[in-house]
Amino acid sequence: MREIVTRITEITGSIASLHANGVGLGELAEIQSPGRTTLGQVIRVSGDMVTLQVFGGTKGLSTNDRVRFLGHPMQVKYGESMMGRIFNGSGVPIDGGPEPVEEDIPIGGPSFNPANRIIAEQMIRTNIPMIDVFNSLVVSQKLPIFSIPGEPYNQVLARVGMQAEADIIILGGMGLKFDDYTFFKETFEASGVMNRVIMFIHQASDPVVECLLVPDMALAVAERFAEAGKRVLTLLTDMTSFSDALKEISISMEQIPSNRGYPGDLYSQLAARYEKAVDIEGMGDITILAVTTMPGDDVTHPVPDNTGYITEGQFYLKNGVIDPFGSLSRLKQNVVSKVTRDDHNDIMNVMIRLYSDCRESRNKIAMGFKLSKWDETLLAYGEDFEKELMDLEVNIPIEEALDLCWDILSRHFDAVQTGLKDHLVKEYWPKKDSNEAA
Repeated sequence: MREIVTRITEITGSIASLHANGVGLGELAEIQSPGRTTLGQVIRVSGDMVTLQVFGGTKGLSTNDRVRFLGHPMQVKYGESMMGRIFNGSGVPIDGGPEPVEEDIPIGGPSFNPANRIIAEQMIRTNIPMIDVFNSLVVSQKLPIFSIPGEPYNQVLARVGMQAEADIIILGGMGLKFDDYTFFKETFEASGVMNRVIMFIHQASDPVVECLLVPDMALAVAERFAEAGKRVLTLLTDMTSFSDALKEISISMEQIPSNRGYPGDLYSQLAARYEKAVDIEGMGDITILAVTTMPGDDVTHPVPDNTGYITEGQFYLKNGVIDPFGSLSRLKQNVVSKVTRDDHNDIMNVMIRLYSDCRESRNKIAMGFKLSKWDETLLAYGEDFEKELMDLEVNIPIEEALDLCWDILSRHFDAVQTGLKDHLVKEYWPKKDSNEAA
């Protein structure tokens, strides 16, 4: 409420330009037109020329509209009353409930002080064997799900949200179809976890600039809850929609484009969000699981390419399953066979090695080679591996999943064929009962 500017110089897409002095980057402004007040945020300052991104879109605005700068950046509500609530990309409730009356906090601030971070050494259970056993999700980790449109990545995200060990789940949806929005809402309600879920939803039909606010709002709230000692799981979908919104805004601002039209600071923009993942000493933690769709299944596309340099691995969702060879969790060594069972590391490696051999045997079929007895054994093993472990319908705790791994091995191999350590075989190899032995 400091300065009134009576004239907008130029309107381009969702961008408005005007002359003003004493205005800071990121500052919020009200654009007052007849019968309507619209919020905007300062995204560039060059001398006395100020550029605003208009959250509600510029339709209906004119160069005669008045602008009032509010002296603070974009803010979001924070408090216990947000639990179970759904907000849009501007932080306005869209679930029919009242506006939260608790404190406003700024969004888009710096990441938590690295000196107060601790090394992640706790596992987040998801009951999905391809995650828990083969690429364990670790507290404070930042992991993307690489996939293509049409794959069930939102279903995987919702399932992790329902079953993960977390005090609070915050969903940031960007560019969601209405069906996807209702899917998340109905899934969380049906599973009984909605009372600890906070949703920030930008739908595909909403103004594009609001897409940029969703991860910042979600992560600002997550940071406050983590500082209050809560374990927070932040789910973001889809970071490619976020990046496309960045590209659209940068084009409207006539910035010089980089690779495939994306802004040159794409890496920094993505890193500023992913680096919010943290385990705070003596407080809580934030874990980030985010979807990144790859146009044309191209991992060299700028969004997944930059993401891979920032995050600590990825889950590669392809053909309806989490691919064990394209997936990687760089922090799993902090928990595998340390906070999990002592056989976890060995059984994980053996199962993947034998499944890789199975893939080679399948290639022999494709090339017309004759199969050996060992190849036939590997093919039978691979079928059981895919049906009982890779299928996303499988929903079992990690202890049962590890036991299942031993059971699958014992069906197709002798213990000596697996290369497993003798003391593990002695303890975990399934014992055949007397009737079966007979």
